[in-house]
Amino acid sequence: MAIDIRGVAPLLEVFDMPASVHFYRDVLGFELVTASQAGDNFGWGLLRLHGVEVMLNTAYEEGQRPSVPDPARVAAHGDTALFFGCADLDAAYLHLRAQGCAVGEPVVTNYGMKQLSVEDPDGYHLCFQWPASQQTADQWRAWYGFDPEQVSGTQADA
Repeated sequence: MAIDIRGVAPLLEVFDMPASVHFYRDVLGFELVTASQAGDNFGWGLLRLHGVEVMLNTAYEEGQRPSVPDPARVAAHGDTALFFGCADLDAAYLHLRAQGCAVGEPVVTNYGMKQLSVEDPDGYHLCFQWPASQQTADQWRAWYGFDPEQVSGTQADA
C-alpha cells in the first residue's frame, strides 16, 4: 500500500526574505498565498503558481541575521535543485533576462529535455524544462498521465 500523497511543497531557508519574495513573486510570478505576518519581511510564507508550491522560511530569527550571507551556507544550497515543467522556455529565457537574471540560453540535453537554469537569490538551483523530442514527450505522457503537447499548446520536435 502506498501513502496517498497529493503534492509537495519544498521549504527553502532564505537569507533575505524581501529579496526572495521579490524573486519568486515578482520575477517568476508566484502568488504569495499566506505568510506568518503581513508585508514582505516575514518569517515563513507559502507561494503558489499553477498548483506548484514553494515555502520560504527565514534562516535567522528576528535581529539575528548577520550583515552578509555565510558562504558555507550558500555553498550548501548547491546540493538543492528544483525542477519546474515549463512549456515555453524561450519566452521564460527572455523574461528572466528582462528581469536582470543571470541566465544562459535554453539547451537540449542528451536525455531529451530542453532546459533553462537560473539561481535564486540564495543560490538554490532552479531548472525549467520541457520535452524536446517526441520520445521524451511520450515518456512524460506515460509517467505523468498527460500529453505535454496539450498542456503547452505546442508540439515537441519530432
